[in-house]
Amino acid sequence: MRDRKRRVEEALIKVGSSIYEQLRMGSFPYVELPSRSTSNIYYDEEYRQYILGGRRIRRSSRNIRHIRPLTQLVWAAYFVKELTGQGKTSTLRDVYYSAQAYEMNFKDQPESDNVLTDLEALIGHPREDFNVFPEERSAIFGDLTIEYTVPGYEGRRLNLTSHPDGVMIGPALTNAEFVECKADKVIAVEKGALFTRFVEERVHERFNAILVQTAGQAPRATRALIRRLNVELNLPVIVLTDGDPWGMHIAMVIISGSANAAHVRELNTPDAKWMGVWATDIIEYKLPTDPLNDLDIKRLHELSKDPRYKDPLWRREINAFLKIKRKAEQEAFSRYGLTFIVDEYLPAKIEEFDKETG
Repeated sequence: MRDRKRRVEEALIKVGSSIYEQLRMGSFPYVELPSRSTSNIYYDEEYRQYILGGRRIRRSSRNIRHIRPLTQLVWAAYFVKELTGQGKTSTLRDVYYSAQAYEMNFKDQPESDNVLTDLEALIGHPREDFNVFPEERSAIFGDLTIEYTVPGYEGRRLNLTSHPDGVMIGPALTNAEFVECKADKVIAVEKGALFTRFVEERVHERFNAILVQTAGQAPRATRALIRRLNVELNLPVIVLTDGDPWGMHIAMVIISGSANAAHVRELNTPDAKWMGVWATDIIEYKLPTDPLNDLDIKRLHELSKDPRYKDPLWRREINAFLKIKRKAEQEAFSRYGLTFIVDEYLPAKIEEFDKETG
């Protein structure tokens, strides 16, 4: 993590130095950054995620229409350089309001959010690397000891089983170093209720797992943390979601990233596996269901055209959903008792996962 922070700082200094040098030479300063238009986004088989193509755009002070976004972009680079230099963190909302203290005018938060996204594309790092985080809403639990690196807590260690509700995945945890881990897998679950059930039933001990609650669509910091667990600790990742098209996509964004974040890398975990709730699980386990509505059906047809869903398992499950036209929540397993999902369903899924991954 410290090395990543150093690279971010170097990239920000490079931006500032370039602007300064252009001014010193009497030139109109400009920056060039990758185009984030949809026509420049494509799915890359090697990286197994959406990435940006080679088209670039120039923001130049020579063009009067560019002066405002260029000035905002330079201010954003300055602001986050100060932020990282002081070891402080911020949120997108904070950045919007902080701009007013510098008499930097944004018409609304979406405009400041967009400038930060441009900055990500310009320096090639996600905003979490320059200490701008989303609101905390997801959590982690398991036998992993981390060491904090944030100011005031440097060197302090915490085992992630220390709080029965799990530890919120915020800036301090995201920036922590991994010290010791006894788990051999990660189980990411969509719902807080299932996460709590898993903690109560000691899934972390029974299946030697780190548990992650994504709280719906996983925030980017959570996706980055899941990737770190996979890459740095070599832990395979199992994803469990509701059995509907929206749950499928929550899993897919963890695995392959999103088109909206095509300009940043290392937010996805390509080898993570979506293990349920599948449409075929709904049939096999005779789960209580609700009918798919028109929006669900429309979403399934959209997913069927998405290149990320071309593999046989995804095709099979999309077709199964369209055939049964039913959906089920993770909690539906409770019809067989509160612990059925831990005693029966989860072991079956882990066994299937082990067969698939060898």
